[in-house]
Amino acid sequence: MATAVLRVKLIGGDRMDITYDDPGISDQDTLLEHVISTLAQDSGTLRTTHGDRLVVIYGRGVAAIEFAPRGAVV
Repeated sequence: MATAVLRVKLIGGDRMDITYDDPGISDQDTLLEHVISTLAQDSGTLRTTHGDRLVVIYGRGVAAIEFAPRGAVV
């Protein structure tokens, strides 16, 4: 299972670090391509976590994504 931390910049200017994992994907490159292609769709959504909370990210609200395999760049 591939896991990554994404720093998402929202259209409104807010940023948040979220964790995304997918049990069907085993490598980081494929996971990143999956995230990008999902959020590029008009109805694209990702089920992610922020701490112990479930967060659903909608592609229409995302302005940018930073990707880090072991954690967000601080």
